[in-house]
Amino acid sequence: MQYNPGWNSSAVNLLHVQAVGPGDSLHYVWSSIGAPAVLLVATQSPSSALRVNWTQLLSASPAGAIWIDPPDSVVYSTAVVFTKLFEFSEAKPLGEFFYPTYDLSEFSWDSLNHTLNHTALTAELSGVPATDPGGGFANGSLAFRVTAYEADGRAGRLPSLLHTADSSQLEFVLAGVAPRGNGSRFVLEVAMVEEAGAVRRLRSERSIDDEYTPTIFEVLSLVAESENGSSTLGFLQWKATAYGSRSPRREDGIRCRAQGLRVANWTLPVSSIVQAYFGESLGSTCTISALNVSFGGEEGQVYQEKRYLSWSVLLGFGQPPRDTFSALVISIAAVALGTPLAMLLLGSCLVLLARRRRYSEYEPIN
Repeated sequence: MQYNPGWNSSAVNLLHVQAVGPGDSLHYVWSSIGAPAVLLVATQSPSSALRVNWTQLLSASPAGAIWIDPPDSVVYSTAVVFTKLFEFSEAKPLGEFFYPTYDLSEFSWDSLNHTLNHTALTAELSGVPATDPGGGFANGSLAFRVTAYEADGRAGRLPSLLHTADSSQLEFVLAGVAPRGNGSRFVLEVAMVEEAGAVRRLRSERSIDDEYTPTIFEVLSLVAESENGSSTLGFLQWKATAYGSRSPRREDGIRCRAQGLRVANWTLPVSSIVQAYFGESLGSTCTISALNVSFGGEEGQVYQEKRYLSWSVLLGFGQPPRDTFSALVISIAAVALGTPLAMLLLGSCLVLLARRRRYSEYEPIN
């Protein structure tokens, strides 16, 4: 993990996480310059390096300020931008009522350096609106918690996402923010940038197994694929739930919904690492798509009560990891299904044996 590589000031935040393999290298670049975003770059060189022209990055024209050296080692690059937070109430009989939008590119962000943990490979971007006329953030904040991984495994806290050694987890946290209405719900807008030849698709998979995330049977993946669908290049993956507690339990669950992937008909916020890397192609050959992730529902008022919301999503390259039944579940299922079968077979054998003994009491007829 590198914080602001080549820059001594902590007035802005840029975090570089690199995973190096024997023949390749993966780069994650997180930043709160403009709207919070992460740049993901896969290269075919284990010695590839991130380069930043800080003077240009912090100027009004950041295009070209970030690149990977050597440039010809790059095989795939994409970006995810967290642009806006919406709040609305489903007031009846008037229907949905939206409050003024929180534009995340206009937030003031704390220094990430204070939360950087090189041992745990974690960091946190925390911010509040630069201007907050309604006072909703007077006692609250919005944060993005980043966790990088060195080995395959599973997160210890709910929703216990399965991860690989080259993936990273992001936790979106809304803490202490006062709702502006009764029954308010929040929606996070997420934008994705893909270069020519790649498209984003939303997948939903259901399973009967809820061993690691009780009562949650749906996993959603936002995958980047080649246009002909022959290969999967990258992904975002999450389970259909958020939580309303710092120590989440099953009863703290908050419904999470993905509201339709669409082509974005707007431009990304200025002065972001996305513009710095993709440059002029951002408005020409690149495709920008967007997805709204909503939290809450009619069945509960968890956020209203606890003023806390946490949503976890996994980011990575290639195919997203897939949950399988654990040895414990398989053994329990084997016992549950095998015991009645064994009893049926044993009962059949006893019946046949009893019949044979009954007929053996008679003398054979010549």
